[in-house]
Amino acid sequence: MCMQLNPKYKTIFKEALEISSLKPTKQREHIFSLILNKKDHPTADEIFTRSRETMPSISLATVYNCLETLVESGLIRQVNFERESTRYCPNLKPHAHFHCKKTGAICDVDLPVSIFNSLKKHLPKNFQPEQIDINFNGSIHKTKNH
Repeated sequence: MCMQLNPKYKTIFKEALEISSLKPTKQREHIFSLILNKKDHPTADEIFTRSRETMPSISLATVYNCLETLVESGLIRQVNFERESTRYCPNLKPHAHFHCKKTGAICDVDLPVSIFNSLKKHLPKNFQPEQIDINFNGSIHKTKNH
């Protein structure tokens, strides 16, 4: 049994695909629901492994095709870090990412919209960004309780 989207996301899913002239398939819905269910910025291979738990017949090629469709329709976005596999993020609001080099964890970092607007002011005239990617690299340090 594949994962089900809640009604709010099902509407968003269907509308985004319709705008892109694509049909909502059970595989696309399944992959989208997996990404929404656990917002840990998974790779395609991780999504494939998770999807096989509830949709054993799905192929890796289908997962890649679904991811490409979800990116093209604006439902998810790709997150890339140097020399690492592409990861997928369901958070479409302007934000940054923090990549922990020790653990590999990727976390969303909420930034004020004013930061993104300020960055746009530094672009040459007539440059219109579609997306601004801000990535922090480092490590997450556990705090000690005294």
